[in-house]
Amino acid sequence: MIGHNLGGRYEILTRIGGGGMALVYKAHDVLLNRNVAVKVLRQQFVHDEEFIRRFRREAQSAASLSHPNVVSIYDVGQEDDTHYIVMEYIEGNNLNEIIQERAPLQADEAVRIALQICDALDHAHQNSIIHRDIKPHNILIGKNGRVKVTDFGIARAVTSSTITQTGSVVGSVHYFSPEHAKGVSTGEKSDLYSLGIVLYQMLTGKLPFLGESPISVALKHLQEEFEEPRVVNPHIPQSVENVILRAMRKNPAERYHSAHEMLIDLDSCLKPSRLNEPKATFDGDSDMEATRVMPALRPSDFRPSSSSSVGEWQPGPASPSSQTQDDGKRKEEGLSERPKQKGWKRPVTIVVVTLIALALIIWGFRAILNMLDVPEVDVPNVVGEQLADAKVKLEEAGLKLQEPIHEEFMSDFPAGEVYEQTKAKMRVKQGSYIELWVSKGIELERLGSYIGKKIQTARDELKVLGVDVSDPSVFSVDEVFSEQDPGTILKQTPEAGTEFDPKELKLTFMVSKGRETVPMPNLIGKTVAEAKDMLRAVDLVLKDSDILTEPSYAMKKGLVMDTGKFKFQDPLTKGTEVSITVSSGPPKDALEHKFNVTIAPAVAGKTSEIRIVYSDSTGENMEWGKRQITEMQTFTVSVILSPDAEASVKVYRDSQFVDEKKISYADVKNGTKTSNMNVPGTEPTPPPPTPTEVPTIGEPQEGTGEDHGDNPDDEQ
Repeated sequence: MIGHNLGGRYEILTRIGGGGMALVYKAHDVLLNRNVAVKVLRQQFVHDEEFIRRFRREAQSAASLSHPNVVSIYDVGQEDDTHYIVMEYIEGNNLNEIIQERAPLQADEAVRIALQICDALDHAHQNSIIHRDIKPHNILIGKNGRVKVTDFGIARAVTSSTITQTGSVVGSVHYFSPEHAKGVSTGEKSDLYSLGIVLYQMLTGKLPFLGESPISVALKHLQEEFEEPRVVNPHIPQSVENVILRAMRKNPAERYHSAHEMLIDLDSCLKPSRLNEPKATFDGDSDMEATRVMPALRPSDFRPSSSSSVGEWQPGPASPSSQTQDDGKRKEEGLSERPKQKGWKRPVTIVVVTLIALALIIWGFRAILNMLDVPEVDVPNVVGEQLADAKVKLEEAGLKLQEPIHEEFMSDFPAGEVYEQTKAKMRVKQGSYIELWVSKGIELERLGSYIGKKIQTARDELKVLGVDVSDPSVFSVDEVFSEQDPGTILKQTPEAGTEFDPKELKLTFMVSKGRETVPMPNLIGKTVAEAKDMLRAVDLVLKDSDILTEPSYAMKKGLVMDTGKFKFQDPLTKGTEVSITVSSGPPKDALEHKFNVTIAPAVAGKTSEIRIVYSDSTGENMEWGKRQITEMQTFTVSVILSPDAEASVKVYRDSQFVDEKKISYADVKNGTKTSNMNVPGTEPTPPPPTPTEVPTIGEPQEGTGEDHGDNPDDEQ
């Protein structure tokens, strides 16, 4: 489902929970741009038409609820065989996780949570909706402390399905009301009973009824009394215990009449005037499901009937008046009385046999009394003991262990520890049998294979199983370079199939961070050969087809002037193909011009430092260079001009600006190929040197009669 776009609107991001009936995912509503929770019905229910019909009807009914303590339902839909409910996404924990971590809670915190649950139930009951599955797993606590009740309406659909569906009904048996356990119609007071158990568990850290099977727990709801909260936790105020005692009455008539009444009681139970109020009492034993002792039946209560078949008995004896009526009836019917026995042998035989029988009965009775006269012993409390130690204690007390021993997975008790027993703190006959319930510890999960999956998928799934993925010592990730996509799991320890305890599991994942990366080298201004060598050294690829050429004013011909989409220092995966753009020189319409700069030292015969700066289409104020001169010299400066551009040369002598000469693209195009600049010294200087002394390109030689710029044959 992860990555699937449900209904064309809800993008499934990750799994955040699940039960026997449905799986819950975090999703993003692309239409409204918000996160939502999507509950998807398990596949085993999709062909149960009655279940689907009730599922949708109840979900739509719950969607009508609007209350700050009820998780809002936004949408109900179906896509092929997938039935889903879209609801409000709550960032936080459920109450069961909080109880496991911190129970018993302080009375004020537990009452505050119970108040908000009760407020939600009051709103639902007023809208004729009964939850039927109140338990800590269905209570969400947001990061702001707001309590949200979820799964309204779902429980009714569950109870209509078969009880054998894993986790559908029996999963909540610890919170069933007695009428729910019997399977009869449940009402508002059933929710209040379940809320009483939730409050009991918050304040004591334990459940009121435990058993070796769901059926045994259900029977205890019907027949047995629970250990009172203040016995488990003496710090509970009496007023708060009274709320629990009333909410958990087996007879619905003795519970609160409504959620509103319970809400009012919860709201005031922590007031100082109520904290030490008397313990709540209830009139009579009105719990009809409690186990009763029937009075013993005496032989005189039965008599044989002449009209009965052999072995049948009728209540007797008859009253004297009825006997008289029977005798009269017999006479009227002409029946004679029974003739008297004649002779003495038969009476004597009867007397003798009777005496012998009586003697045997007396002897047997005395023998039985002797056998039954067994001394009584105190049953030791072995709850919390390891099984071996419990056996020793029971044997030392002269008691016997009932076989087989009941074993069940119990996350709250270590493996091998006794968590329940019969006849605790009682006096029984020596040799009596004691039943024990022993914890098998936490039920181990089987580790799946995450190789090839994303590391986030492993985090989400293992978090649902109870693994603390936020602890690096529990959930360790080792990133390595590989050919796999980043975030892909390459190896896991322990291996798939290993059974584990979520609270003790330590996981290590080797995760790909993709192929190894290298920084992009700086190729600007390099030749093609140099660029290839630099790329080859870091395992990057440059194909001849990826070498482009473009004209450039700024870059000399043959040098790299651009590296495409990859810039200097960009991290690139080894083997990445890059492209470069190489300058092919100035554009075709560019013109070249030369400045012949003739300059003398400031003082003849003394040294001056000459500095020349030029500007053209390749850049502004670029350094041509510096020279030390002691006599007049001529220097040639080449510039490149683009259309509508202008070039200039500035001359500095001994750090002082002395002259500047400019030329336009139009002048050069009209035939001005070279320009002369003469910068004399401060004293008379000798004539300019002949071209043979300082040769320049395009400058006329002295004595030829040519004057640059006036010769019509001077071409570009």
